[in-house]
Amino acid sequence: MSQYQQPQQHQLAIFAPATSANLSVGFDLLGLALSPVSGQLLGDVVAVDAYHEQAGLTNLAAQGEPALAFQGKGLFIHKLSPDLKKNLVIKAYDLFKQALEQQGKSVKPLTLTLYKAMPVGSGLGSSSASVVATLVALNQYHDYPLSQNQMLLFMGQLEGSVSGSAHYDNVAPSYLGGLQLMFPASYARYSQAEPSPVKTLGNSEQPQLTLSLPLDNAFGELYFVLAYPGTVVRTEDARKILPDHYSRAQIIQQTALMGNFVSALYSNDLALAVGCLHDVVAEPYRETLLPNHQVLRQALYQAGALACGISGSGPTFYALASDQDTAEQLVTTFKQVYLQNEQGFVHICKVDKRGARALSMEELTAFIATQQDAHA
Repeated sequence: MSQYQQPQQHQLAIFAPATSANLSVGFDLLGLALSPVSGQLLGDVVAVDAYHEQAGLTNLAAQGEPALAFQGKGLFIHKLSPDLKKNLVIKAYDLFKQALEQQGKSVKPLTLTLYKAMPVGSGLGSSSASVVATLVALNQYHDYPLSQNQMLLFMGQLEGSVSGSAHYDNVAPSYLGGLQLMFPASYARYSQAEPSPVKTLGNSEQPQLTLSLPLDNAFGELYFVLAYPGTVVRTEDARKILPDHYSRAQIIQQTALMGNFVSALYSNDLALAVGCLHDVVAEPYRETLLPNHQVLRQALYQAGALACGISGSGPTFYALASDQDTAEQLVTTFKQVYLQNEQGFVHICKVDKRGARALSMEELTAFIATQQDAHA
């Protein structure tokens, strides 16, 4: 029997979309939320319901604490650790609970349900989607006690528990939508050597963490073709493979590309924007972790790609097209050259400008059914 079944009625279900970090030119600084043009929802969902005793579910809360139950569903739920102490949904709950207690409030007794439809270690912001969906669901369920900036701080901290350091290039676009530019201060201020953001919630001088870049331009109309080969690249491994030091020439080149890319978005210079999507600090080293990397780029450019590169830390690869027909050609190329097994997939996407949002029961049902059909 399929693990995707008719969903129960939920009080609140939050969807957080897939993301592509870096965009080649913006290592650890750029992140983009994406949605398939087919209408399929590519991301994770977390549902929140009032707690009630249910067969098969255990109250995870300590004695005297508000009741908490958790259940996991979805195609990739078996890829998560069975140790709930390592579960990002539970970690997010604990952080949110602590924040409310500092405000003199308490979490409500509840049940959290994770629909894990995103492959783990895919380069599509899988962990970020779970974190964002959980915190947005909890915040909405409790009448928005946390500000947007506080939410982002928590999201970055939780993402850091997976990758080793707090970063926002996946959580910010998944939460806010669109193309987000991170501020370096967001990394430096809350390093592991600094106090936890939980201890600074009363600080009214929180730094701005991200800036939404303009997409009402030709770049915002491009098609983003995402290909997940069905293999796994751990973010930690993808970071370890990078050198500790770079030459002055490399830093100058990457900085020039990044500056010109941002400028091109504001001036609506599509040729300059796509021409700047080049990476000299990460992709040359990370390509060795990808299947068929020696021939992939050439095949994509021959099929009409405007630009291409690694999504996040990989193994998902992206390619840009100016029209639907070219995007379809890129899909064919990816299937021929890059997909490795039945777990792999290719989606033609456009920018998701909405970010995390509540789903109706009909949308949740369609989300689950589409995932089942896609991987049957």
